[in-house]
Amino acid sequence: RRVLEARYLARNQAGCVVESYEDLCRRVARGVAAAEEESGGEPDRIEEAFHRLLVSREFLPNSPTLMNAGTPCAQLAACFVLPIDDSMDGIFEAVKRMAVIHQLGGGTGFSFSGIRPRGDAVAGIPGIAAGPVAFLGVFDAATAAVKQGGRRRGANMGVMRVDHPDILELGRAKTDASRMTHFNRAVGVTDACMRAVEAGKRFDLQNPRDGTRVGGLDARELLGEMAENAWAGGDPGVIFLDTLNRDNPTPRLGVLQATNPCGELPLLDDESCNLGSIRLDAFVCEDRIDWERLDATTDLAVRFLDDVIEVSEYPFAEIAEASRGSRKIGLGVMGFADLLVDLGIPYDSAAAVETAERLMERIHTRARRAS
Repeated sequence: RRVLEARYLARNQAGCVVESYEDLCRRVARGVAAAEEESGGEPDRIEEAFHRLLVSREFLPNSPTLMNAGTPCAQLAACFVLPIDDSMDGIFEAVKRMAVIHQLGGGTGFSFSGIRPRGDAVAGIPGIAAGPVAFLGVFDAATAAVKQGGRRRGANMGVMRVDHPDILELGRAKTDASRMTHFNRAVGVTDACMRAVEAGKRFDLQNPRDGTRVGGLDARELLGEMAENAWAGGDPGVIFLDTLNRDNPTPRLGVLQATNPCGELPLLDDESCNLGSIRLDAFVCEDRIDWERLDATTDLAVRFLDDVIEVSEYPFAEIAEASRGSRKIGLGVMGFADLLVDLGIPYDSAAAVETAERLMERIHTRARRAS
């Protein structure tokens, strides 16, 4: 209840809470179901279905949808990836767009791989470039100045390719815990790097400005330092770029280079995504999983998330076009441990793994069919 009042329930101009959880569910259901009118559907009937879904807490959408649906601020997506051009104008345009998205409740991911390394030439002047890690600090400072949606801290993901000349600087940037407190950082690892790790060899670093080779690193030593830094401070994470792009569902639209702030969702430049979670323990009935009810909820959750794409007001035209073009949604789960308790299954058991596999295969298959 405290979290609801602090972050989600509507307030009047005096700052007083003016809705209950049931009111929130009605506001969100009505706001999202409005998309049905455009497609010739039945918004009143779908609103009631969405309302039941939310009130029962069988499914809940991401925070921007709970905060903003049915209000004048109709930015409902949670996750964005923004491009950064290797120029002063391009970098600060990305900072501005990030600030706008954070103000509306979204989180942002970036690839810093295209920014020329520290000390590189700028307009023919040698030794002048600040490098991507310095600019990452600029993004972090801007995030600190913009409280996300007026209700929570802003969040970012900064990705850099493992073959960027400044990769060691990125890995060491958070050894000072007071720096970059609004950024998760990840190394974009390539197949070539992992082959070098296996073979105990060095691999080349490349200047993204012109593709020239600028030295190399011992792959195993780099991996070891990344592990030490992650152990000490939680960063950097690892994103396997070649693996992402082998599974890229829309390869003709571009190359996946970055993810949302928590790393679970690869997105192309200017794409956004809205998320929601099915509460698994809600489907335990008489010591068994109610598969038919789970199927129906999965169908409705996909419809809900797809409707969010339509009713959301995107902060920039490029994001609206990309988001409505690829129509990416993130359907996840919560309550798995509670489900196992209700079923009497030990968490650390083969039966728990089998249950997880059955659940996710069912949800995955059903969600794709519904989509």
